[in-house]
Amino acid sequence: MTKTLYLMRHGETLFNQQKKIQGWCDSPLTEKGIKQAQIAGAYFNDHGIDFDDAYTSTSERASDTLEQVTDRSYKRVKGLKEWNFGRFESESEALNPPLPYGDFFVGYGGEEEGQFRERVSETLMKIMKEAGKTVLGVSHGASCRQFMRNWAHTSDVDQKDRLGNCCILKFEFEHDTFRLQEIINHDFSNLE
Repeated sequence: MTKTLYLMRHGETLFNQQKKIQGWCDSPLTEKGIKQAQIAGAYFNDHGIDFDDAYTSTSERASDTLEQVTDRSYKRVKGLKEWNFGRFESESEALNPPLPYGDFFVGYGGEEEGQFRERVSETLMKIMKEAGKTVLGVSHGASCRQFMRNWAHTSDVDQKDRLGNCCILKFEFEHDTFRLQEIINHDFSNLE
């Protein structure tokens, strides 16, 4: 059976607004972030997309986003958490090294890129094997990007697009394989 995963980034947070690194630490959604999530929810409604199951990272910003998108009950899953940036958590984004980060954060108590990618990928594989046909997952920018990179070899979709807040990645899941079908970045210019 072919299933569909809608993997979504959370809405704008206070730390996003303040340009702070936000991995395992958390900050609340801004008013703009709440409106972004509501617009994403309207996208699903307008396209007649109903979820059989919903999952979110254990971070409050992700579960708060999901609650604006759907009133469906959901499960919080640690494996969907953002990259652990160690001592860089809640510091200025200006301290980030140039991409790719690789093992940079390990020396500061953070997570290694390969382990992080594997954690998110294994979590979503387990979810999709157990879940219904249409699944919503709300996670984080780097989590979504690393999962997309893990499955880049199965898709022809250009993956250079920025993954903005409440961006939706639509994946087809069949025979233990994910195929990215679409990257949906909403127009939030009216919220500026």
